[in-house]
Amino acid sequence: MSKTTELPFRLDSQLTEVMRLRVQSLQQRSQNRQEGERLLRPNEAVYRLDFAERSLRFSHWTVRLPQPGRLTITATSQLWTPDLTNLMTRQLLEPAGVFWRGRADAADTPAHCYEADAAEFGERIAELAKIRKVMYFLFAFADGCSPESVDCSITFMRSLS
Repeated sequence: MSKTTELPFRLDSQLTEVMRLRVQSLQQRSQNRQEGERLLRPNEAVYRLDFAERSLRFSHWTVRLPQPGRLTITATSQLWTPDLTNLMTRQLLEPAGVFWRGRADAADTPAHCYEADAAEFGERIAELAKIRKVMYFLFAFADGCSPESVDCSITFMRSLS
């Protein structure tokens, strides 16, 4: 027997601010990033998922974009410890989840996505949930999409013992 668990992605405003301060600090001192370092872009924010369960199987995504726009979600690997190290490009996982709504889409149209990539991405998150209590993600907002307008969660099936 199994039951579903829906986990909302939550903005980590403190970590987003720390990463923005890193960019600002480098700019103020006219320094370059470390080789391979991934700096936060102005249209990005850091989100997190907190896992209370370990035995999860990916079920589906729920992404609500109330207006036209594009959301790209990139996961970070279990090797990134944001309190200790800068984010490196090698710590970003593929595939990314790409979701969008076009201008011609009706208001109640679900967000579009590359289904195979979104499913593989969800399965990868379920695998990492076995070893992580928290996972971090970069949300990139484009084409009219903004943090204030996005509602995003991921649903898993969990085994009942």
